[in-house]
Amino acid sequence: MRRLAMIALLALAACGPKLESLGRVGGAPPSLMLSTRLLTADGNSLGEVELLQMAEGVQLIATVKGLPAGQYAMHLHAVGRCVGPDFASAGPHFNPANKQHGRDNPMGAHAGDLPNLTVTDKGLGEMNLMLPGLRLADGDAPLIDADGAAVVLHARADDYRSDPAGNAGTRIACGEVRKTGGATDGA
Repeated sequence: MRRLAMIALLALAACGPKLESLGRVGGAPPSLMLSTRLLTADGNSLGEVELLQMAEGVQLIATVKGLPAGQYAMHLHAVGRCVGPDFASAGPHFNPANKQHGRDNPMGAHAGDLPNLTVTDKGLGEMNLMLPGLRLADGDAPLIDADGAAVVLHARADDYRSDPAGNAGTRIACGEVRKTGGATDGA
C-alpha cells in the first residue's frame, strides 16, 4: 500500500509545473505563475507565454512556433482583452510611469516594452528574460489589475524608440492574462 501511494505521489509530481523546464533554475519558487496562449484573430495558437512573479521581478518565458524567420515585437499591454481582428481591445502598452516607448528613447521606456523575439529558420522563437521590479499582482503598479493585461505579438520588429509602439506594425496575436481566484494561470 505504501509503495502504491509513493508511485501515485511521484506520478502527480511529474504532472506539476517544473520551474527548471521553464528555464528557472535554483532560487525561491515564484509567488505567482500566470500563463496565456498567443492566439491569432482566427483562433490559431502561435505559442505560449508564462509570467512568473519572483522576488526580483517577473520572469517572462515565451515560445512561439510557425512564423517566418525574423524579428517580431512583443509587448505587455494594459488591458486583458483580445478581440480580433486587430486586438485594439488590449489597449496601449503597460505604462504606469507615463514614459514614452522604447529602450533607446531618452523619454522611455514603457514597463510593457520587451526585446524583439527572434524566430529561427525552423519557425521557432523563444524568449526567457527577467523584468526587474515588475510585479504581477502586488506593489504600487501591478501588471494585473481589475481588467487584467495582455501579451501582444506584432508583425514587425520594434525599433526601440518610436512612440507609442516602436513601428512594430499590426498586432498579429494576443493572449489575455488574468489572475483568477486562487488559480495560477491566465486565459
